[in-house]
Amino acid sequence: MYSFANDYSEGACPKVLDALVKTNYTQSEGYGLDVYCRKAAETIKAKLHHQDVDVHFVTGGTPCNVLAISLLKSYEAVISAETGHINVHETGAVEATGHKIIPVKSSDGKITPAAIRRAVFTHLDEHMVKPKMVFISNATELGTIYSKEELITIYQTCKELNLYLYLDGARLGNALTAVDNDLTFKDIADNTDIFYIGGTKNGALLGEAMVIRHPALKTEFRYLLKQRCAMLAKGKIIGVQFQALLEDDTYLKNAKNANVMAQALKYAFQQLGIRMYIDSPTNQIFPVLDNRVLEKIKEKYKVTEWGKYDKNNTVVRFVCSWATKKDRVKDFYKDLVLILNETKRR
Repeated sequence: MYSFANDYSEGACPKVLDALVKTNYTQSEGYGLDVYCRKAAETIKAKLHHQDVDVHFVTGGTPCNVLAISLLKSYEAVISAETGHINVHETGAVEATGHKIIPVKSSDGKITPAAIRRAVFTHLDEHMVKPKMVFISNATELGTIYSKEELITIYQTCKELNLYLYLDGARLGNALTAVDNDLTFKDIADNTDIFYIGGTKNGALLGEAMVIRHPALKTEFRYLLKQRCAMLAKGKIIGVQFQALLEDDTYLKNAKNANVMAQALKYAFQQLGIRMYIDSPTNQIFPVLDNRVLEKIKEKYKVTEWGKYDKNNTVVRFVCSWATKKDRVKDFYKDLVLILNETKRR
């Protein structure tokens, strides 16, 4: 079976593997204090056009989210779109740290300044948790992206309301290489307090690069990194990978391939009369499939059932990765045509 279920089914892209092999026998300091992590951190600062940020290499996306939100005081809470990863797919990891998530309605995975204001103004006093951070994802869990204007407006709202803005960048590469995107790495750094650059879902074996800009969040972060079990003894493994991904255009090329393949899939669905649940420009697409068609697809392909659309149809997530090849999309299209024809004859 071929998997369109996620963008981390494959291992690492060749450039990353080559870098890991070349540095394999080189001894280095542990826990992210090695020369490779330092070099990767400098590369990231140059990409962001910000020398004033702290860069930490973290094991995965959920640890990044837990770490960022753990910086809050015990009575402080984080505002998130109801579809946000921290609210849906992290098994209560944030709540387990003692911090409440305040979910707000969203039709497209994105959060708005109005929703942030409502959340703040309905938490009135010390008898309620105090909103202190806003969580957004780019790309979102529904594959949508923020524009530069949207991000700037959200950040201005956060500053006005004395909130930190935290951006989950698990699929940041996909957002930055999406059609109609007008954000850059620098724009992300300019308009957030803390964010991470995702590696796990964009060609690394594992690991993310957490970037902290707000001075109040930088203090003694490594203590928290260790306490939350997110610090690797062999920290150089992550540094080596990020240097390989970011020293040239590999990071963005990986993400662009994932986007292009997913958009080719979307076009195939639409050409065959299958509607999309949401218009996503990135590497996650969400067709609404007849349940009979879905069952036949699942005989040859792994996909993610996102939720029931109605009694006879299901919203299904298809994801492409840096490693998805054009032939896989073509093969799926041929299979889908056969499945649709067979279903019609029944």
